[in-house]
Amino acid sequence: MNTHKTLDIAGLEQVYDALASAIDQAGADKSELFLVKLALLNAKALGDPQKFESQIAAALQDL
Repeated sequence: MNTHKTLDIAGLEQVYDALASAIDQAGADKSELFLVKLALLNAKALGDPQKFESQIAAALQDL
């Protein structure tokens, strides 16, 4: 059964791998800046800052 709530594990793994590679490429001294820039770009892309903030909060809970 495919619904909008179905988690695409393979897609998620690809995103995680791409993010991990990008953080490595940014280097230790710029990885934090990279993540902030990425977050700002995603917030703009989503067009809903409150939704993005809730996603950040949810991600932090899983750490």
